[in-house]
Amino acid sequence: MELTAAKKVVVLDYGFGNVRSAERALAHVGAEVEITRDYDRAMNADGLLVPGVGAFAACMRGLKEARGDWIVGRRLSGGRPVMGICVGMQILFGRGIEHGVETEGLDEWPGTVGPLKAEIVPHMGWNTVDAPEGSRLFAGLPVDARYYFVHSYAVHDWELEVGNPHIAAPKVTWATHGEPFVAAVENGPLWATQFHPEKSGDAGAQLLTNWIETL
Repeated sequence: MELTAAKKVVVLDYGFGNVRSAERALAHVGAEVEITRDYDRAMNADGLLVPGVGAFAACMRGLKEARGDWIVGRRLSGGRPVMGICVGMQILFGRGIEHGVETEGLDEWPGTVGPLKAEIVPHMGWNTVDAPEGSRLFAGLPVDARYYFVHSYAVHDWELEVGNPHIAAPKVTWATHGEPFVAAVENGPLWATQFHPEKSGDAGAQLLTNWIETL
């Protein structure tokens, strides 16, 4: 799946992501990858990947300390691609609630990250997703492809409404573990996955290739 022209991708290093796995996965599909929190390098890259593991509140603190909130906001205001993974997706929403504590997110999308309601939590392992028609993120992938999830919290309701008919509505992918939750979003230059593409084998590699090809 190696690409013909290498795109420069920065994996944002703010202390709360599996940056080495992301670096290897992106390099495997032909990207030129750098792990850094340097503002200028992150701003000037073709694509910015925001990983995330752990608690929502801790990730937000780390992101702000690294000026990641500024980087994400400035890139998106200029139409520059950003992709969030796992908690790196969750912090793109308006708020997260963990153990009754509410934390403000980046609010790129309205919505709340809350606990999964299922017999077994965390949701850990392989699962299928229900991608919308015309998805570029899941292009070329079979409907029964499986992706690797590790999470106890998720977004259960998609709240963003697009009233302008000239603006494309976001494409939202769903998965189910006890209850339906948002598994991925494609919204202009901002894409995100709740699962870990870097841990999802060939399907994850194809998905990362699809993202890089849009840069």
